[in-house]
Amino acid sequence: MNARRLESLTDGVIAIVITIMVLELHVPGGGSLTDLAQALPLLVAYSLSFINVGLYWNNHHHLFQLAPRIDGKVLWANHFLLFWLSLVPFVIRWLDASSYSVGATAAYGIVLGGAAIGFFLLERAIIACNGVQSILAQAIGMDAKGWGTLAIYAIAVPLSFVSRWIALSLYILVIALWLVPDRRLARSIQG
Repeated sequence: MNARRLESLTDGVIAIVITIMVLELHVPGGGSLTDLAQALPLLVAYSLSFINVGLYWNNHHHLFQLAPRIDGKVLWANHFLLFWLSLVPFVIRWLDASSYSVGATAAYGIVLGGAAIGFFLLERAIIACNGVQSILAQAIGMDAKGWGTLAIYAIAVPLSFVSRWIALSLYILVIALWLVPDRRLARSIQG
């Protein structure tokens, strides 16, 4: 199968997710900094979510540069990833509407964790389709970064019921881990 159609679908869905997220932002009612401060919780949730969605798009792009072949399992794994990403606008709106309630904070982690699982499954499906000796399989290796991400979300979601601020800090930690470009894939793409 040709991966270009799958990449085009993913680009479109991610563009729609970002569009919905930005449409959820509301202009402050007044012109003062106090009015802007009232919008700050939603702006923070939007910013974190935009970075997360952008990171998935970047890594998806790099992943498919190393995927000469795809199959039905890759298609379904990609749909699983897109399902979780499509829920991001819902959970950031809930975070804002509930003033970062425990339930909304946990749900945010569940959605981000679901997307992380989706990306992990997508990597595994592409590797299975292209073989363990493929350039992608060699670049990914043991995937400590992927496993670490899944572990952080597995810890952060239950911790949100103890301290939502610790959970949010762990969600930000995941962003920090992935903001550094994945040199494994970059070297393989250039090489």
